[in-house]
Amino acid sequence: MDYNELFKERTKKLAIEVISSFSNLPYSDAISVIRKQIIRSSTSVAANYRAVIRARSIKEKYAKLSIVVEEADETLFWLEISEDLGLLPSEIFKHLKQEAEEIVKATASYRKKLNEN
Repeated sequence: MDYNELFKERTKKLAIEVISSFSNLPYSDAISVIRKQIIRSSTSVAANYRAVIRARSIKEKYAKLSIVVEEADETLFWLEISEDLGLLPSEIFKHLKQEAEEIVKATASYRKKLNEN
């Protein structure tokens, strides 16, 4: 499997883990907003990385990769907010935040390399 396929699976796995972790939280207006935002941003990371792979030009790849970086960083933001509120056990946050941070770093680096070329 090549790097793009591995990363495609990795971003999808993060989205699935976020959905699984946040789906069983009890209902409240605040939790509903957070749940909707974090599920939206994490699934956007995965969907847009798939679009990066299928991009027809370097400009299109760069644009989609920029969305991936933004959405991964937003996912990290919602994880931090959720952790500060104590919505899930800390070990879940540790794993999810580490994965989101690594995705931000890797995709930002990839985007920088595209921009240099």
